[in-house]
Amino acid sequence: MGNKIVKGLKANLLIILMIIAVIVGLGLGFGLRGVWTPYETRKIFYLRFPGDLLMNMLKMLILPLIVSSLITAMGSLDTNASGRMGLRTVVYYMTTTFSAVILGIVLVVTIQPGHKGSKNITKAGSPKEAEPLDALFDLIRNCFPDNLIESAFNKQVTSVGKKNVTLKSPTPSNITEAGVTMFEVDTMSVTKASGMNILGIVVFSLFLGGVLSKMGKDGAPLVKFFECLHVATMKLVTLVIWYSPVGIVFLIAAKLVEMEDLDAMFEQLAYYMVTVLAGLFIHAFIVLPLIYVIFTRKNPFRFMVGMIKAILTAWGTASSSATLPLTMRCLEENNGVDPRVTMFVTPIGATINMDGTALYEAVASIFIAQYIGQTLNVGEVIIVSLTATAAAIGAAGVPQAGLVTMTIVLTAVGLPINEITLILSIDWFLDRFRTAVNVLGDAYGAGIVEHLSRNDIVKVPEVDMEVPKEQRNGFHNAESGKDKMDTRM
Repeated sequence: MGNKIVKGLKANLLIILMIIAVIVGLGLGFGLRGVWTPYETRKIFYLRFPGDLLMNMLKMLILPLIVSSLITAMGSLDTNASGRMGLRTVVYYMTTTFSAVILGIVLVVTIQPGHKGSKNITKAGSPKEAEPLDALFDLIRNCFPDNLIESAFNKQVTSVGKKNVTLKSPTPSNITEAGVTMFEVDTMSVTKASGMNILGIVVFSLFLGGVLSKMGKDGAPLVKFFECLHVATMKLVTLVIWYSPVGIVFLIAAKLVEMEDLDAMFEQLAYYMVTVLAGLFIHAFIVLPLIYVIFTRKNPFRFMVGMIKAILTAWGTASSSATLPLTMRCLEENNGVDPRVTMFVTPIGATINMDGTALYEAVASIFIAQYIGQTLNVGEVIIVSLTATAAAIGAAGVPQAGLVTMTIVLTAVGLPINEITLILSIDWFLDRFRTAVNVLGDAYGAGIVEHLSRNDIVKVPEVDMEVPKEQRNGFHNAESGKDKMDTRM
């Protein structure tokens, strides 16, 4: 009996450490609030330092992980199989995202959080305005970067400026006292903004992997190179994961300390928070598991337990992209998902699948309308659902990226963008929960796509490599102990 307990503790040591980290982080944060003020920025900056190291290490691994995993997966699969797998992946992501939006709209219309609670919510910060059409063009433009190397640290955005134009009027009716007409026009240009263009990297990797698959034996050496890169990257992920509980403690503590008035914030936005959290809970524990059961006939909660490490990391870091390495590892080690499916599905999911973000944007938009007394008709509610789905796809997998894309939803239904400041004070808290839901949605997607694609995954003969088989294949099925990954040619 004692040996079983010891083995169980060893097997779940990291999960236990992460749960302890969340509890300690909350306790440390609330404890320091009684000692420090939110304005002691230097102390808070130093307190966050171990957490910043964790975020840096996780973000460092995003680029090699996405490139190596997608190219290896595409290069190892039959072209027809990868096409069908890609279609299933996109259909699943679009379906779950849209269902999350509908769920959010139903809850916010039913609960009416904007008509309840305090009407003197403190506004914080200033939103970044975004034109819907510009945002759509930026999304498409970033799929095809002009410089692949630069896309690792810059992305393209539409910049809008103003300039005065002087026009000589040919007709007397338009002539001013000065003899000219003065007016202001927009100046449009494409500029580079700081931030990784993950979408462009994903598109390039998919196409390169597809070409290597078509090349057959001629492309095999390059496929093997990226396969080795993927295995090496996952070894680095192992090292970072064991440091993650330390980083999570200080990320949570620092965020709690820097909040100015925690009690007033929760009191004023209580109904809004309840609406968002209820939607995320229903989507995570009812909608997604139900979809998983329908397609796989397997226990969804056992699958969810296997993703606990990734979910806790997503909650602590509030970044689905930064959690990607751990998401892949949990899928392969704990849930036995074929690594080729994991390498194909999860990088795409971390880029475009944002169930939690979509639900939050729908709820937040209608909450703002209710709060300011603006009634949305049926057509405008439909517009909210469509634009929230599209905006969530364009949201980056980084902390609070949904705030930027939510301006698209507000603009689409004529709501004032400045009113987004109503929810800024609580966004950091809700962002953690919706990120966890985003990661869980990615994970269920990988399980479903693998089940549906089990007959399409091509079995490739073993090839001789200097890397040992267990390292080359990366991970083992936790239940059977057998290698789940066929080596690619």
